[in-house]
Amino acid sequence: MKLLDFTPTRFILTIVWAVLFCLSTTLVATADEPNVLIIMVDDLGYGDLSCYGATDLRTPHIDQLVSEGMRFDEFYANCPVCSPTRAALLSGRYQDMVGVPGVIRTHADNSWGYLTAGARLLPELLASAGYDSAIIGKWHLGLEAPNRPIDRGFNHFHGFLGDMMDDYYTHRRHDINYMREGTNEIDPEGHATDLFSEWACEYLKKRERKGSPFLLYLAYNAPHTPVQPPEEWLAKVKEREADIDEERAKLVALIEHMDDGIGRVLKCLEESEFAENTLVVFTSDNGGLVRVGANNGPLREGKATMYEGGLKVCTAVRWPGTVEPGSRTSFRAMSMDIFPTVCEAAGVRIPHPIDGRSFLPTLLGKEQEPLRELWFWRRREGGNDYGGKTVEAVRRGDWKLLQNSPFGPLELYNLADDPLEAHDLSQENRQEFNELAAALRREIQRYGTVPWQKP
Repeated sequence: MKLLDFTPTRFILTIVWAVLFCLSTTLVATADEPNVLIIMVDDLGYGDLSCYGATDLRTPHIDQLVSEGMRFDEFYANCPVCSPTRAALLSGRYQDMVGVPGVIRTHADNSWGYLTAGARLLPELLASAGYDSAIIGKWHLGLEAPNRPIDRGFNHFHGFLGDMMDDYYTHRRHDINYMREGTNEIDPEGHATDLFSEWACEYLKKRERKGSPFLLYLAYNAPHTPVQPPEEWLAKVKEREADIDEERAKLVALIEHMDDGIGRVLKCLEESEFAENTLVVFTSDNGGLVRVGANNGPLREGKATMYEGGLKVCTAVRWPGTVEPGSRTSFRAMSMDIFPTVCEAAGVRIPHPIDGRSFLPTLLGKEQEPLRELWFWRRREGGNDYGGKTVEAVRRGDWKLLQNSPFGPLELYNLADDPLEAHDLSQENRQEFNELAAALRREIQRYGTVPWQKP
């Protein structure tokens, strides 16, 4: 009995067929992997988009993005200041668990974080699925090796290493040039917002010639101080809004200019061959800075505080064919939850413990249990107002316990009854106060296991 009839020709054809089959199944598997564009803006007030209620500014491009996807009404930044939220978003962890409880700055005596060597960032995980990863814009998680973007998993970096720019046109901080392409110092001309929008479009155009999916993390400095819009944008606002004061006019112009840049990037995406398979996330690192005229809508205070105006942020997700256009949710999530959501959408397994939880089921229109029972926020800061100490908040259900100054008392609010956080119930409800205070202490002990200074 003849068991096999493999001539050399048939053997070769079989091998070729097997290889082609594997390649075809790989292509089918990767065809559904979405490209990812995360747009992080800096210090945007919860009420500083026209789609979130602003009446004195116009943000048509962000408004359209929101209308084409799902708007979140209960999305929170991990921290009311920059570096910690960025660390949380890219690591999927509470910021203290990756060594970034506060703002990373140029001078060691006023720098309050150092990204831990063991922190695994989003581009590293997506690389396992063949993703190319780029960051355009503001990094703010380290100024030198081994904590530059290229050191931490990104294939491409074109932007600003530092925190704020002292000038949007000269791109310096403390007279130091932190603009980089890869690891090379560069000195480009132009407003930083325009540069970041232009560089993002350049990256998208290059990806059209590639076969692999991409992660583009586009992090604007705007509308962070200095509030420095191009003159022509300021003139347009003043002409349109006759009664607007100078301070507010400048901030509105800076936001509208940023919206225009985002519109250009989204147009570049729409003109590409992969527009229909790109998951776009829009969010802010914290609330708006009140003293420069930011509008945080119906919320108390703003950036740097543990009140809702410092923590709740405008957020939307668009994914054509997957996320229902015009949808809106009160499902609660926070910055670090973007990490596992993107990984799940990309089919990437997370092999290590994280604090974030995926909200992909909500994006798909499915019912989902709350991501966590206890929600924590924390910030470390220097100066006489903070003295290197921390401020914290914890939320369970509608109850929120916070300490907005390290030298002040703990305050307790019921956000369902008192969304403006006007009536401190710390003396009236001692049971809730004690339970939340105990939970906060336990979390602080957990954070104490991770160093936050350069070893």
